[in-house]
Amino acid sequence: MTHKAWWKESVVYQIYPRSFNDSNGDGIGDIKGITEKLDYLKNLGIEVIWLSPVYKSPNDDNGYDIADYKAIMDEFGTMEDWEELLEEMHNRDLKLIMDLVVNHSSDEHEWFQESRKSKDNPFRDYYIWRTSKDGKEPNNWESAFSGPAWDYDEQTDEYYLHLFSKKQPDLNWENPKLRQEIYDMMKWWLNKGVDGFRMDVINFISKVPGLPDAPNPEGKKYVGGGQYFMNGPRIHDYLKEMNDEVLSKYDIMTVGEMPGVDVEEAKKYTDPDRKELQMVFQFEHMDLDSGPNGKWDLKPLDLKDLKQSITRWQKGLQGIGWNSLYLNNHDQPRIVSRFGNDKEYRLESAKMLGTFLHMLQGTPFIYQGEEIGMTNIHFDSIDDYKDIEILNMYQEKVVEGNEDPDKVMESIYVKGRDNARTPIQWDTSENAGFTTGEPWIKVNPNYKEINAEQAINDENSVYHYYRQLIQLRKKHEIIVYGEYDLILESHDQIYAYTRTFEGEKVLVVTNFSEQEVPFELPTGVSFEAKELLISNYPNEGIQDYHSFTLKPYEARVYKGV
Repeated sequence: MTHKAWWKESVVYQIYPRSFNDSNGDGIGDIKGITEKLDYLKNLGIEVIWLSPVYKSPNDDNGYDIADYKAIMDEFGTMEDWEELLEEMHNRDLKLIMDLVVNHSSDEHEWFQESRKSKDNPFRDYYIWRTSKDGKEPNNWESAFSGPAWDYDEQTDEYYLHLFSKKQPDLNWENPKLRQEIYDMMKWWLNKGVDGFRMDVINFISKVPGLPDAPNPEGKKYVGGGQYFMNGPRIHDYLKEMNDEVLSKYDIMTVGEMPGVDVEEAKKYTDPDRKELQMVFQFEHMDLDSGPNGKWDLKPLDLKDLKQSITRWQKGLQGIGWNSLYLNNHDQPRIVSRFGNDKEYRLESAKMLGTFLHMLQGTPFIYQGEEIGMTNIHFDSIDDYKDIEILNMYQEKVVEGNEDPDKVMESIYVKGRDNARTPIQWDTSENAGFTTGEPWIKVNPNYKEINAEQAINDENSVYHYYRQLIQLRKKHEIIVYGEYDLILESHDQIYAYTRTFEGEKVLVVTNFSEQEVPFELPTGVSFEAKELLISNYPNEGIQDYHSFTLKPYEARVYKGV
C-alpha cells in the first residue's frame, strides 16, 4: 500500500541565505533578498524552500551557532522581514522549512551564559559539564572541526562538551526541562506558520552515559568518538517524545540530518508506525570519494560503489520509510565538479546528475546554484576562505603539522565547504548581481559564463532542464512512488535502473563517463518503451531503446510497460 503525502511529491530548494541575494549592499545575502527572488524559484517549479539558519548568531559557524532561537540575525534583517517572506511564499503556494539546530547552541546563548556562572545555577544542567581527568580533558573525543571536543572554563574549573566549535556547546538532552524548552520553541515557530524542520545533526543528541574514551590504537591525542554520540541509546525516545509533543500536531515536513546512520537505523527513524521523523539525510554516498583518512583524503569515485550505496538505501527504505535525495548542500562541494566534468561537459554532466537523482524514489533537494550548474571555486590563497572547518584543518596540517600546503589546498579545492558558499551568480554585472557592495566571500570568476540570467534565456540550459525534471515528477506518479530496481549492476560507466508502479515502468539510463558507451537492455529486463520522457542530448525518440550508444554524460528516461 503506497502512503501518499505532499512532502513525498514535493521538490525542495535549499537556500543558504548569506550567499543567496543581498538587497541592501552590505555584501551579505539577506531575507529581503530572498523575497525578491521568489518568482524565480516559483518559475523553477519547486514547492518547498529549506532555509539555512537565519536566527540571531555570532556566526562562528555561519549561523549554526544560535544565540537566540526566537530572533533574526541582524545581518539578515528583522522578524518583520521574515514574516513578509513567509507571507509572500504562502501567497505563491510555496512552503517554508526552517533549520532546527538543537544538538548545540552558541556559547552566547543566555542559557549558556547562565550555565557557566556556577555549578548550582538553574541552567547548569542545560549543557554537559565534566571535571578534568588526570589534569586533561574529560575524555579523548575530537571535535568535528579539529582539536579536543572539550573546552576548559576557569570560572567553575570544569570542561564543557562541544562536538563542533568551542563556541557551540552541546545541549544536555538528558535534562527534561531543556527538552521542554526546545519543544516550546518549535511550537512557537510552527504557530507562526512554518511548514516543517530540517534538523541539524539530530542523531547526536543522545550520548552514551559516562562519556567513555573512544578506542585509540594509534595513540592519537584526540579521536572521533562517533560511536558514543551518533544514534545514541536514547535517540529514539527523544524523537518519539518530540513527535508526540510537537510534530504530530501539525501537517509538516521533517528531515533529520544524521551522519553515521545506516539503512537499518534509518528504517527506525522513518517508519511512520514508529512516529519519529519522515526522512533522514544520510552521508554514505557523500563519503565514497574519501580515502581511509576521511574527507580530505581524496580518491576518485568508483561508480559501482555509488550503485551499491544508492541501491541499498532505495531497496532498504522501500515500503517502510522514505528517502531524501541530494547531491549538493551547503556542506558539500559542487556535484558537477565532483562527480561530473565542470569543463568540456559541464552542461551535459550537470543534467545527467540531475536526471540520475530526480528519477530515484524519494524527495529531491536542490541546493542553490545547482539548477544553473555552478562549479567549485579555486581561491589562490587560504586567506580567501571563510569556513571554520577549512581554516582549522589548514592550521592543523600546514601551520602546525608542516604538511605540503599545495597538497592541502588541492584537498580544499575538491572538498571544501566554501565551494558551495560562493555567492549565487545571478547575471553578468559586477559581483554576479549578488550585491552592490563587497561580497562576504569572493564570487566565482566564471559568473560571466555561468549565471541565472543566461540560463533563463537559453532553452538548452541546466535551469530549463531542471524545470523539466520537476514537471515530470508532477505529471507522473511513477517517478515519485515507483519501485526501484538496479540493472547493469557491474558496469563501471553506466548507471541504469527501472521504476515500476501500477502496471507502468520507467527506464533510466545515465552515462557517468566522458566516453561514448554502448548500452544494451539486459535480456532479463522486460520493458517496452512508449515515450522518451527526457534526454540531455537531442534525441530522435524511442526507436532505439533496446540498444544504443550513450554519448559522454548522456541521460535518457523512457516510460513504458
